[in-house]
Amino acid sequence: MDETKQNERYEFLANDPNFKVMPVMITLIIGAFFAILNETLLNIALTTLMDRFSVNEPTVQWMATGFMLVMGIMTPISALLIQSFTTRKMFIGTMTIFTIGTAICAIAPTFPILLGGRLLQAVGTGVLIPIIFNTFLLIFPPERRGAVMGTVGLVIMFAPAIGPTLSGIIVEHLGWRYLFITVIPFSLFSIAFALKFLRNVGEVTKPKLDILSIVLSTVGFGGVVLGFSLAGEGDAGFLAPKVYLSIIVGVISLIVFTFRQLKLEEPILDVRVFRYPMFTLGLTMFVIIMVSMFSSEIILPMYMQGALGLQAATAGLILLPGALLNGLMSPIMGKLFDKYGPRKLMIPATVVLSGTMFAYSRIGLDTSIPYIVVCYLLLMLSVSAIMMPAQTNGLNQLPKHLYPHGTAIMNTLQPVSGAIGISVFIGIMTSRKNAYLENAASPTTAGSQAEALVSGVELVYWVVFFFAIAAFVVTLFVKRATPEQEVESEVQAEAK
Repeated sequence: MDETKQNERYEFLANDPNFKVMPVMITLIIGAFFAILNETLLNIALTTLMDRFSVNEPTVQWMATGFMLVMGIMTPISALLIQSFTTRKMFIGTMTIFTIGTAICAIAPTFPILLGGRLLQAVGTGVLIPIIFNTFLLIFPPERRGAVMGTVGLVIMFAPAIGPTLSGIIVEHLGWRYLFITVIPFSLFSIAFALKFLRNVGEVTKPKLDILSIVLSTVGFGGVVLGFSLAGEGDAGFLAPKVYLSIIVGVISLIVFTFRQLKLEEPILDVRVFRYPMFTLGLTMFVIIMVSMFSSEIILPMYMQGALGLQAATAGLILLPGALLNGLMSPIMGKLFDKYGPRKLMIPATVVLSGTMFAYSRIGLDTSIPYIVVCYLLLMLSVSAIMMPAQTNGLNQLPKHLYPHGTAIMNTLQPVSGAIGISVFIGIMTSRKNAYLENAASPTTAGSQAEALVSGVELVYWVVFFFAIAAFVVTLFVKRATPEQEVESEVQAEAK
C-alpha cells in the first residue's frame, strides 16, 4: 500500500459515518487499563497468599514469574493472531480469556487453581497490548500518532502506579479475593462496549501457520524469561543448572527462530523490521528505559526499606508522585512529539536521565526523602519524554504490513527486559553487598548490613548511569521517521 492509498484509508475512516474513533479508543483503553493494572495489583498481596494457601516464597513468586513467562510466550505470536482474526474477534476473545482467568482467581480454592487463573490472565494481557498498538497505527496517520500513543502511555504508566496503593487498600479492608472481583465488572463492561462499538480495522491475511516457528518462539522467549526469573531463587544464581540451561536453550532457540523467519515467505514474527534504522534505534531506547525503570522500581524500594528502615507503604508513597507524573506527562509529550519530532524531546531527556542516575549513585544512609522524591520525579519525567516518542517514531518508519510484527517485538521485550533487569540488578547488588560484608569488621551488625546494601545499590546505579550515557549517544542518531510508503512515493515522484 503506497502513501496515496494509505492516506485514502485514513480519510475513508475519518469520513465514514459509521466509524467513530472515540468509542474504539475508549474500548481499547479500558481493556488495556485493567489488564495492565492487574500486573502490579497482586504484588503487595503475595505475603497474604503465602499465609492463606500455606506456600513458601519461591512458590508464591510464580504468580509474578509465571505471568511474565506466559506474556513472553504469547506476545511474539500476537503478530500471527492479529493477521489471522478480525480486530473485534481478537479483542473480545482476549478480554474473554482475561475475564475467565480473573473469575477463576476470585473463586480459587487452592493455590494451583489460583495460579492457573493467573496464567490465563497473562494469555489475555500478552496479546491485548499488541492489538491496541496495531489498531492505533492503522486508524491514525503518522502526524497524529504521538498524541494518541501518549494517551496510551498515560494508561500504561498510571495503571501500575496506582496498583500497589489500590491493592493495599483492597486487601486490608475487603480481602485478597476482591483484587479479582473488583476487576470483573470492568472487564465485562469492556467486552459489552466492544460488541456495540468496536469496528474491524486492518486486513485479515490468514498467513500460513508454521508449527516449528511457534515451538522455537515458545522455547526461545520462554526459556530466556524463565532462566532469568529463576536466577533470583536460591544462592547459586546464574550458576544453578536450571538457570543457565534455560537461558542457553532459549538463546539457541531464538537464533534458530530468527534464521527460520528470514527464510519463510510468511514469517510469524518478521525480523526484517530491524532493517529500518529508526525502529532499531527506538527499540534500543525502549530497552534502556525499561532497564532504568526497573533499577528504580525494584532496587530503590529495597534501599528505602533495608537501609533507611522505611515501611513498605511509605516506600510506595514516596514513588507514587513520580509514577503519577509520568502518566500525566505522557499525553503532553505525545503532542510535543507530533509538533517537534523526537530529537528535541529525547536528547534533553537523556541528559536529565543521566544526571538522575548519577545523583542516585551518590545516595547513602543519610539521604533525605525529599532527595529521593525529586530524583524519582526527574527520572519519570525523562522516561515520559523518551519511551513513547521512541516507540512511536520507530513504528512510524515501518510499512503497514509490518505493523503487527513491530508492535509484537516491542511488547515482547517488556517481560523479557523485566526478567533480565530484575535478576541482573539484584545479582549486582547482592554480589557487591556480600563483598562488602566479607571485609567488614562486624558483618552481622545492622549498621554493616545497611552499609553493605547501600554499597550494592550505588553500584547498580553506576551501571545504569552508563546505560543512560549510551542512551544519550543513541539519541544523537535519531531523526523523525518517514513512513516507508512516503519514501517510496517520493522516489517514484522524482523518477517521473
